[in-house]
Amino acid sequence: MWDQPTSQRAIVIAGCLGMAYTQLTMSPATIEFARANGADGLHIGILGALPTATIFMQFVAAVLVNHLQYRRTVWFTVSIIQRLVYLPIALGPWLVKEVPGITWVWALIAATAMNHALLHFCTPLWMSWMGDYLPREGLNRFWGRRHQWMQWTAALSLLAASLLMLQGGWPITSAFAVLIGLGAVLGVADILLFKKVNEPRVQPLPQPTLRRVFSAPFNDKRFRSFISYACFWHFAAMVGAPFISLYLLEYVGLSLGWVLMMWAGSWVGGALLSRSLGGVIEQFGHRPVLILCTAFKTTNMIALLLVPPRPDLALAVLTPVFMIDALLNAGIAIASNGFLLKNSPQENRTMFIAAGTALAGMVGGITAVAAGAWLRGMSGWTITVAGGTYVGFHVLFVASLILRFVSIGLAIRVHEPNAHSTRHVARQLIGATPLRILSFPVGLYRNRKEVDEPTEADTSREPRAKVEAA
Repeated sequence: MWDQPTSQRAIVIAGCLGMAYTQLTMSPATIEFARANGADGLHIGILGALPTATIFMQFVAAVLVNHLQYRRTVWFTVSIIQRLVYLPIALGPWLVKEVPGITWVWALIAATAMNHALLHFCTPLWMSWMGDYLPREGLNRFWGRRHQWMQWTAALSLLAASLLMLQGGWPITSAFAVLIGLGAVLGVADILLFKKVNEPRVQPLPQPTLRRVFSAPFNDKRFRSFISYACFWHFAAMVGAPFISLYLLEYVGLSLGWVLMMWAGSWVGGALLSRSLGGVIEQFGHRPVLILCTAFKTTNMIALLLVPPRPDLALAVLTPVFMIDALLNAGIAIASNGFLLKNSPQENRTMFIAAGTALAGMVGGITAVAAGAWLRGMSGWTITVAGGTYVGFHVLFVASLILRFVSIGLAIRVHEPNAHSTRHVARQLIGATPLRILSFPVGLYRNRKEVDEPTEADTSREPRAKVEAA
């Protein structure tokens, strides 16, 4: 087995390969493939819901792991199958050309459901493995560094996909097959890298009855507050988020290549500062970063509501907005993962992680399906206000915007006693005046060195905001 430094490098590389798989298999090209075969708003809503609707599989894994000594064999087997599940859909239209397009849409939905069900089954197994293996000291910094390289990989993956669509001149069926095939190869390579990463023995919960296993996270005050925030945040986000690419393709009129290019550019925003975000979280705590990032996550909905259906203008306005949004997504992801790993006990850790993500995902999945059905029913509806024409997409974005503001209150209630106040963190990053809040990402960049490598004097002024594992 590899030593700890070598294993950490392998975990970062594997994360990059896994991110490439995700971007190539779940990019806007998948939506375009569905649209080309007759998908409408309901189908897109279902596709958008499946990543979170199938998250209940995390609970299945959490129950199973309490009866295992090691997770490795189960995780390897299921993960390899998951990485290959899209291949029949990519190759099918080439091999069986007489099948109606809508059949491939439903086959894609079935494959997506299987992909995410298996992925979610593996996620708490992998995260509990990492929680048992990785050292607590500097965990958020490592997570931020890993997230940084993953976001650069996401940007490059989507850039390659966009160039394929813009320069290759291939039909979507051919392009989709190439993207899925490449993604499968990289995804399997991701899994194989863990063959030499050591796995500590599972510490099961004594007398792991179903009731005891399931109830443990909800009896913990810290986790109850985090679960409440995560559930409402997924509800607020999934009202609008699954339909952004469809909105850009159908309403704004951007080509698939430029939509891919825009998403590729967005990942750069998170890649530039993810490592710094990990340092901020390690120094000040998870809660203030959750609050700040949730507050600014309203920005992309506002931009989508204001941008007119002009591809050139939309590209110029939304690209920097999406870059900032990717930074905020990175902050929420790193803070959430760090909170789960640092606050979950070694016994029954898998269930704590599942409870912290699965319920929220199920709420988000139901929301996306309901929103997609509503969007389908509103097909053809328009309203003109102050010279602007608005459609069903805009109603969903307004609803998501309002709910995102409400989510800030839930983030404030996340229980983390040792975390610094949000006002203190904001002052450290950007200064005390409200106007400088608008420069949040700039302030984060200015403080990059101080946060990444805090000096002895810095750490002695105030206690570092860390919550050790129970």
